Amino acid sequence: MMKSKPKSIGMVRRFFGLLGPGLITGAADDDPSGVATYTIAGAQLGTSLLWTAFITWPLMGCVQFMCARVGMITGRGLGGAMREKIPRWMLFIAALALFAANSINVGSDLSGMADAAEMLTGFNSHFYVIIFGVGIAYWTIRCRYYQIAMILKWLALCLFAYVIAAFAVKPPWSSVVHDTFVPSWPKDHNAWQNLVAILGTTISPYLFFWQSSQEVEHEKAMGRRMLVQREGATSREIIDRKLDVGIGTFFSNFVMYFIILTAALTLHRNGIANIETSKQAAEALKPVAGALAYFLYTAGLIGVGLLAIPTLAGSAAYAFAETFSWREGLDQSFKGARAFYIVLIFSTVIGIAMDFLNINPVKALFWTAVINGLLAPFLLVAILFVASDRKLMKNQRSSMLSRVVVAITTLAMFAAAIAMFLL
Repeated sequence: MMKSKPKSIGMVRRFFGLLGPGLITGAADDDPSGVATYTIAGAQLGTSLLWTAFITWPLMGCVQFMCARVGMITGRGLGGAMREKIPRWMLFIAALALFAANSINVGSDLSGMADAAEMLTGFNSHFYVIIFGVGIAYWTIRCRYYQIAMILKWLALCLFAYVIAAFAVKPPWSSVVHDTFVPSWPKDHNAWQNLVAILGTTISPYLFFWQSSQEVEHEKAMGRRMLVQREGATSREIIDRKLDVGIGTFFSNFVMYFIILTAALTLHRNGIANIETSKQAAEALKPVAGALAYFLYTAGLIGVGLLAIPTLAGSAAYAFAETFSWREGLDQSFKGARAFYIVLIFSTVIGIAMDFLNINPVKALFWTAVINGLLAPFLLVAILFVASDRKLMKNQRSSMLSRVVVAITTLAMFAAAIAMFLL
């Protein structure tokens, strides 16, 4: 009996030790603007879209694992691997579109965080936009990769606030389970629009670049500084990352489920459907769900923003650096990767400026959805080309099942992009 205890402790340590890039990327998907999107869906449509969490999980999981595999096998970020398959000018357009969408998203997320801080403290939100923006940028530049990864892993725990909030409102589980496992097909314009928004928010281009680049960072932190040392991966490494990505993407969609559920059982049930921002959602929650749900929802916005903004700004920096072969990486000093960090800073500055220019975050997020909706399916096609190339993938290309699922996801994203314009 005495020997089994250390063994079980060792297994627990190994489990938590292998959680890294996949968990961080999955958790970062539930950023403040994503929280707002899921809240709006629950407020307007109740529990009728709960089933989407089970559809988006395998799609998101396969896409993210394919990006992780590209980073692990080629030893390069997604942009660097794509450079072998598509012209640089096409990569530049993709990087520029990603930078624009991410900068808008950073601005919306900073606004959501600042509004939450204002509601909790009473201080003006403009003050918090500067504090959060400058603080996050400084911290991302100052800290090294392993420090940033550790902090982001712990910040993922903030997402449990939304799970606790859902249980706090005491769901009627019989009807909830029915709507979860018996899909309700969208019947009108509004339902389709919410479905498109959920799909676009869950499977986002910035996550593709961040996932693959973090694989490279992870290997550099292990001492594999040269490209030849990073090329290829053992079966154990691939299985570990598959588990990491699977848990990360499940966690992301699990939280999405409970955000929709909380909004459905509070806002929708009380006829409060005209919600456009996370601030309005938090304010509407307080009288119908109580102080606990209000506090958890509001405090959670700050935590998920701290997790998501480095991912948003960082993924754009990686995309540009890999397109133009700049020195890159969160393990580099500012002087060692000046252009990489300038892109990251510029993206954050644009986000801060949005708040002071009084740009409507909801309208801004619409344009983010337009850019991402157009960019995502084309990027997925490029990812499929890279992941299917035997030579580039060192005879360790993605499985047929993964390629089929990502191909289905690509078609779904093309359909979403078309639907977005039709709607």
